[in-house]
Order: sequence, then structure tokens, then C-alpha cells
Amino acid sequence: MDIVWYGLSCFRIREGSVTVVCDPFDKSVGGLMSKVRADIVTISHEAPGHSCLDRITGDPHVVKGPGEYEIKNIFVTGMASRHSGNNGSAPEHNVAYFMEFAGITVCHLGDIGKIPKKSTLDELKVGEIDILMMPIGGGDTLDPTQAVEMVGMLEPKLLIPMHYQQSGLPAQWVQDLEPVDKFIKELGVSMPEPVNMLKVSKSSLPEETQVVLFNVTK
Repeated sequence: MDIVWYGLSCFRIREGSVTVVCDPFDKSVGGLMSKVRADIVTISHEAPGHSCLDRITGDPHVVKGPGEYEIKNIFVTGMASRHSGNNGSAPEHNVAYFMEFAGITVCHLGDIGKIPKKSTLDELKVGEIDILMMPIGGGDTLDPTQAVEMVGMLEPKLLIPMHYQQSGLPAQWVQDLEPVDKFIKELGVSMPEPVNMLKVSKSSLPEETQVVLFNVTK
């Protein structure tokens, strides 16, 4: 499996001949995301930063709601959750996705903004998530402190922070989002060296949680 990051919450996950893209964003949001071919696209919620299918080529299966799906031998489970509404807006619906790739479980939390209640946490694969993609920048998503709490609950093997302050975003987004180093400090680990691509197999997964940071792919 290989993974690249296009910024915000957008990742391309490729396993064998199948390509999944999570939360493609509109060019109006910022960044220089090129068009990406995909077989499967997951949409956490309808917003320019998370649901721009114009950036996708091919004839993908689009998943945009809770439920269980089997597409090209990839098992996808969507779990309903919410934004926080911290910026004065009403909390919006959000969908977190669990994807099973030949023995590797990837969880993309979308724009989740509140730590779920215990009844919801019971649905999460606690201790079974191999790769966790989690917003950490605050605003309407988890802030660094909440994100650290979620890491302790979910116990992933690899933790990939997303949706934080980065260059090229609109001024309001830069103002609203925290930088990744604040989260790293809260987590109490050393700042990892960013990678352009993550290549991972079941046998290469660490026993203890490790953080992976990416350079933005354009």
C-alpha cells in the first residue's frame, strides 16, 4: 500500500490496482491539487474542502454516507459523526470511514469535531486501527488537545495528522487552524521528518503508535 497527501484532509491510498481518494477539495480552497484518478472516492461531508469531484478522473464509486460497502474487494464502513460548530455555526453531519485493505485497516475521520460518546466509540475499532487519519487543527474539527485524547482511545499503529494550518490556504482558514507542531507538542513526541509517500505493509506496521507527516503532493 502507498499513501500520498494533497493537503487538508485529502489522501490517495493505493493498494494493488485499486485507488481510493478521500475528501478531494476545490481549488477555491487553496493549494494546487492536480486531477487524480480514483476507483473509490469517500466524502466526509458536502463542503468545498471535502467534496470536489471535479478533481477526480476515471469512473469512481462515490461513497458519501453511513453504511457498509464492498467495492473492488475493499470493505468500507461509514460512521455518522459531527462537526463541533466551534466557530458559531451549527454542527454539521460528518462521516468517518473505515477501510479494509488486504489486512490493513485505515480510518479517515473526516471533519470530526467532537470526541464521540461511548455508544459511538463502541462502533470504532479500538486497538484495531492500523492507520488513522485525524484532523488536529481545531476550528470546527478536533483541536490538538482533543486529538491527543482520541489517539489514546483508538490506539492506532500509524497516526497521520490532517486538516491543520498550511501555506496556500485562504487567510480565514490559516487564522482558524492550529499548526501541526502544536499537536506534536501536546502528544509529547519528536517532530518527524515529513515524507512524500508512505509505503506500508501489514508486516511493517510498528507495535507502538508512530506519527507520520507528509509533504503536500501537487
